[in-house]
Amino acid sequence: MSLSSIEAILNKAIEQEVEAYEFYLALSQKDLDASIKQIFTELAAEEKDHKLLLQSFLDNPDKPLRFKPSADFKVAETVDGPALSVDMKPVDAIALAMKREEEAMNRYTAFAESSETAEQAKVFQELAYMEQGHKTRLEEIYTNMAFPEMW
Repeated sequence: MSLSSIEAILNKAIEQEVEAYEFYLALSQKDLDASIKQIFTELAAEEKDHKLLLQSFLDNPDKPLRFKPSADFKVAETVDGPALSVDMKPVDAIALAMKREEEAMNRYTAFAESSETAEQAKVFQELAYMEQGHKTRLEEIYTNMAFPEMW
């Protein structure tokens, strides 16, 4: 895989982390339950950290990323999805955010599986685990909001 292809993949991943950060930050400032606001604040901070980690790969040419040549990075599956909007109903916004976290988890899992070095694979697998944690937290919120009669 060429360096420009890897850079394009990382730039798209960074763009999606920034989008998630901005979305969670905006939600954290809305008139919501304090515990939900705290979760969105934490998610925003974590997405910002993910962006910085991905950016460090781009900024460190002495330690290039190496992927197996036959990898399918599943980038097309994450392009041109519906835009996150803080004007959505909260339950819809959480459903969309939950889906985006699933996409990020799958993307980082594919990156890990396609990595040529164990060290690089571990970094992407950890990112996948973090996104899975975000997804789980959002699923809990969604379930409570979408199906309040169950509680």
